[in-house]
Amino acid sequence: MKILFLCTHNACRSILAEAIFRAEALTAGMDIKVQSAGSAPRGQVHPLTLQYLSASHIDTTELYSKSWDDLADYAPDLVITVCDQAAGESCPVWFGNAVKAHWSLPDPSRATLSPGAQQQEFAALHQALQQRAKALFQATTTPDSTMLSAIATSFPLQLAGSFPSN
Repeated sequence: MKILFLCTHNACRSILAEAIFRAEALTAGMDIKVQSAGSAPRGQVHPLTLQYLSASHIDTTELYSKSWDDLADYAPDLVITVCDQAAGESCPVWFGNAVKAHWSLPDPSRATLSPGAQQQEFAALHQALQQRAKALFQATTTPDSTMLSAIATSFPLQLAGSFPSN
């Protein structure tokens, strides 16, 4: 199975999802390829993203901010967009042949958060993505958009002082 996480800048959330899903696939002993990309990539991974992943003992050596044009030959089976619809972010649309889903995730690296709040959001995002990866990898049927939505609903992002987000 090949999974692609998409967002606009490919600097934080999609990179986190790529790294966490790749680590969970490795832990589960599954042959799952995971990539991330952006429609208008920043060209560098946000430093807090790399710092958080390293502190969580997740390999960051293969992570870089890239355009979806760089993955023209990738042919993913699943494409999951991770932009934050509640913040009015627009998400790229993947026109390729793949199962598609959207998981609205707030950006834990946004400048409006205090350092403590950023750390809490990185931790909450990590937990939600890890739970979603495990649920997807334990599924006994071929993933479809309904299953991906159900996984997001079953494992919502729990942020302090906010309602769950999927």
